[in-house]
Amino acid sequence: MYSEAPMIEPINAWGSPLFVAANPDHEFLKQDLLDYIYNYQQQQEQAVASEVAVTAKHQLFESKLCFLEAENPTIMELRRMLEELISAVATEVNAPYWPEGAEGDATIIESWFHVTRNGGYHDVHSHPNCSWCGIYYLDPGECELGSRNGVNRFYDPRINADHYGDPGTAYLGEQGFWDFEPVEGQIVIFPSYLKHSALPYFGDKDRVIVAFNSVIDLC
Repeated sequence: MYSEAPMIEPINAWGSPLFVAANPDHEFLKQDLLDYIYNYQQQQEQAVASEVAVTAKHQLFESKLCFLEAENPTIMELRRMLEELISAVATEVNAPYWPEGAEGDATIIESWFHVTRNGGYHDVHSHPNCSWCGIYYLDPGECELGSRNGVNRFYDPRINADHYGDPGTAYLGEQGFWDFEPVEGQIVIFPSYLKHSALPYFGDKDRVIVAFNSVIDLC
């Protein structure tokens, strides 16, 4: 007499949640933001005004890390929307671990823009000293997933996940990375430990994004 098959309980350990949302006011905010960014860029004394990881960036302009702190109505509205979005993400992910009824309150502590020109890229990196990060695709230019033109690449944080491959490891993915196509008006939010890069971008139009780092409190 054979016993019944054992009950199997799945445990999803060490997941890396990412979130994608569309800015509902993108068309309303876009041109004012682009005008502000290009005016700011013209006044920069150096391409990478933040002076952070300068050698990892090529053919791109980066602001100082306080872009969303500007006393500009359009930028203030963008910051408000982004902090609400991050708060919702943090609340959803952490609800099982927080006191009942608690909600997240996000504060953007660093923010900057990139204007990437033809041939530009940003080498692999992560964002220390923060909780959640994000990229807002203000104008992706000619980015395209099929040719990997200007896409953001996120790398598997499980260091040895690709050390062996057979049919039993198909669930891990085959390359150890995930490519995200920049789409105008979209925002991707991800945990700060995820290494990522912006692959080389080729196009006549600029690739323009706003990026940000945040911390979370409970309210």
